[in-house]
Amino acid sequence: MLVKDVMTPNPITIKPETSFQDALKLIRDKGIRRLPVVNEEGKLVGIVTEKDLLYASPSKATTLDIWELSYLLSKLQVKDIMTKDVVTVSEDIPIEEAAKIMADRKVGGLPVMRDGGLVGIITETDIFKILLRLLGAGRDGRRFVFELPDKKGVLAQLTQLIARYGGNIIALATYPSPHEGKARVVVKVDELDEPKFLEALKGLEISICDFK
Repeated sequence: MLVKDVMTPNPITIKPETSFQDALKLIRDKGIRRLPVVNEEGKLVGIVTEKDLLYASPSKATTLDIWELSYLLSKLQVKDIMTKDVVTVSEDIPIEEAAKIMADRKVGGLPVMRDGGLVGIITETDIFKILLRLLGAGRDGRRFVFELPDKKGVLAQLTQLIARYGGNIIALATYPSPHEGKARVVVKVDELDEPKFLEALKGLEISICDFK
């Protein structure tokens, strides 16, 4: 799955000269957390987040009265607050690479580029939604966590056994086990003849860590 498959296309943008107040109102009215900033030529020149805007107001005026504060904020522009060194991604990279960039750079969203132009934005919420889909959240079925040897062919044995006893795999994901030489697999399955499956499982090097 690529970034272009899950990004929000044609994101809402603002200009560097947009006022602090207008930017904050736009974020709140649209229910979003960040706004790419583009210049008159449509080139991405920055990004501003709701947190940036909220942090800006007390940092600019800590001893002013309400009238002075209102005046100061009315003059404050996005270009004074925005992050100019923007981390971006291409629309054609896998989503796991985008997720790693977000984690490594500690950012919650990435503008998505094509041929130097802004075409979308991908956020941590988009990644979280994909994780839910990969794990079958919201779909009926029994969820198993298996531990098995981390070697070729064992996962195939497990999925074949599930199929043999009528199981329909809704979701499957693997992750490292805390035990050396082992891996763990989360499987959500329905229509499984569970008693027969569990009995047959005893003949394999596969154990159940959890099920619900």
